Amino acid sequence: MPATTKADARLNFRLRSDLKQVIETAAAQLGQSVSDFAVATLVREARQVVHEQNRTQLSNRDRDIFLAALDRTDLKPNKKLVAASQHYKRQVK
Repeated sequence: MPATTKADARLNFRLRSDLKQVIETAAAQLGQSVSDFAVATLVREARQVVHEQNRTQLSNRDRDIFLAALDRTDLKPNKKLVAASQHYKRQVK
């Protein structure tokens, strides 16, 4: 049986009664408590926001420039890049 963790933090907020009713209805339709429904929904949305904010999106032009740079064979790595590569290789061993 998986270990459970203690819920030790709270969020408190007020909302309009019509919004509360919609939330209660949705939770009931899913067979969840209002708290479970609210937590699951907030966490899902929060993770989506964090994912979107941490993602880098290139334009088609930027993507083409980046890929062209990767294809170049005439460029040599500088000292910092060589050092970073060696550090990485030591870390993943």
